[in-house]
Amino acid sequence: MGVDVGIDKFTPCLEDTRTGEIVESTYSLASRDELKGLKKKGWAFNWSAADLKNAEIYKLNVKGTSEIQGLIAITPQERDKAMYVNIVESAPHNKGKDKQYYGVGGHLFAIATQKSVEKGYGGFLFLDAKNMELVEYYKEKLGAQWIGGPHQYRILIDERAAWDLLNKYTLEANGND
Repeated sequence: MGVDVGIDKFTPCLEDTRTGEIVESTYSLASRDELKGLKKKGWAFNWSAADLKNAEIYKLNVKGTSEIQGLIAITPQERDKAMYVNIVESAPHNKGKDKQYYGVGGHLFAIATQKSVEKGYGGFLFLDAKNMELVEYYKEKLGAQWIGGPHQYRILIDERAAWDLLNKYTLEANGND
């Protein structure tokens, strides 16, 4: 599916780009109603697509607000003992040079890693990048490994890289995940 998220900065929560203030965040499962119409609001991906019906889609919010800062769709792969990252995307207002918050991309991957740990997969994640440039980017930013295989740009985040990620973020579930 796709990745439309940058790993701009590792912060324990989110960092306001204008003030430098660290703001607390929470995550929870996104409802189907919250996902409808996001493409019309500038999101790159169709978060209501039929091929995501079996995925768990988590939203990242600033604590106490309902505005979505980013989304990640993950699907448990029991056979592989890893979580597959279907799609990950920062909200339109968190992309480009005028973004509102730093830390969204890393935070979304940390949520997926946490869910992998909870599922008993040790933090293992895998995803299919769009090209070799993104493979190299995620190797550098997340400690991912290029494994190729069923998809020529498949990458893996192993338990070492997963724990590095989890140690950087403060994750607070919002009760309905």
